[in-house]
Amino acid sequence: MFMTRRVFLGTAAASAAAAAPAQQAEAGFTRIFDGETLRGWKVVDGPESAFYVHEGAIVVHESAGYPCWLRSERQYENFDFRGEFFIRGWMDSGIYLHAPEHGRPIWNGMQFHIFQNNQEKPQVSSMGAILPLVPPLKINVRNKGEWNDFRLLMDWPRFQAWTNGELVQDLDLGKHPELRYRFRRGYLGFMSLAYPIRFRNLRIRELPDKEKWEVLYGGPADMEKWVASEGKARFQALGPVLHANGNGHLATREKYRDFELRLFVRHVLHHNGGILFRTSGQGLRSERHYEIQLHDVEGSHYPTGSLYHYQRCSPYPRIQALEWWPMHVIVKGPSCLVRINGETVLEYEKLENLEEGPIELQAHAPGRWTEYKDIRVKRL
Repeated sequence: MFMTRRVFLGTAAASAAAAAPAQQAEAGFTRIFDGETLRGWKVVDGPESAFYVHEGAIVVHESAGYPCWLRSERQYENFDFRGEFFIRGWMDSGIYLHAPEHGRPIWNGMQFHIFQNNQEKPQVSSMGAILPLVPPLKINVRNKGEWNDFRLLMDWPRFQAWTNGELVQDLDLGKHPELRYRFRRGYLGFMSLAYPIRFRNLRIRELPDKEKWEVLYGGPADMEKWVASEGKARFQALGPVLHANGNGHLATREKYRDFELRLFVRHVLHHNGGILFRTSGQGLRSERHYEIQLHDVEGSHYPTGSLYHYQRCSPYPRIQALEWWPMHVIVKGPSCLVRINGETVLEYEKLENLEEGPIELQAHAPGRWTEYKDIRVKRL
């Protein structure tokens, strides 16, 4: 019988490692891996066989490919997450924090990097880094067929991480120019790069939530928060999805001046729509309004993410037709920031209209539909 190098390493790791220890009862902690099945976890962007359970541990299968990952059943905001990982030889992986339902986990959430190299000087790709932005304070990894313990403590804005009992990250996320805009609630996950890394003894203690969002659309019952403001567009509540087609606008009944807006967007190829803010509640007929363009034609004058008439987005966002992607809009005083799929595509600092107004969704071309879900707003 012949074995590939990775299968041999995985087999050797299993024989070298002792059986997983019984999970100790810790006050306030909940086990999120039963040691026998993947119940409570879901494989994303890959085959079901990408992760499996062997001798009390979650194992990455060598044929899993990437960017396949395994995510938790639930989403978490603040938490104390603990567990162990096993490394023998060259292995590369990561633990996702606040990963979104849709979009790029590394850029919308965070990745705590797991790497076998004990290099002398910490880098942004080292073991314990927040890949690819923040190097660890120090590198502490056992890489010769040994178990390593980890602790990830998220209590936003502070994030701390330990490996093998040593502090390797201590960050104020609110002060980091990039991490401050990431999701603050999402899934936990393990990334596959097809190395047979193992995880076990996973448990979590949830800490109090801090974010206060108003749900603008989560299902049909939320349609009462909106009113048709202009035109003859058709906005359909299809369960968790709000489908927009035709030509017209749907406006919130509430008014907002300074706010954060988060939502997921999906659309047909070469769609046309927009998100309006600080309007007088009459769509494009409003005497005052700003519009963030939704138009997936990179060569157009104002493509997706642009502030129509004022500033073109740059760079063009990483989006695909018929696929959900996350959008984040921050409007405060004269400034407007737009992030799409984890990337800032617009920063504008010259808004002159500072009056509050509805937020409006635009359908602009019949047949060029746009869909929205999980629309949330937070007043600033």
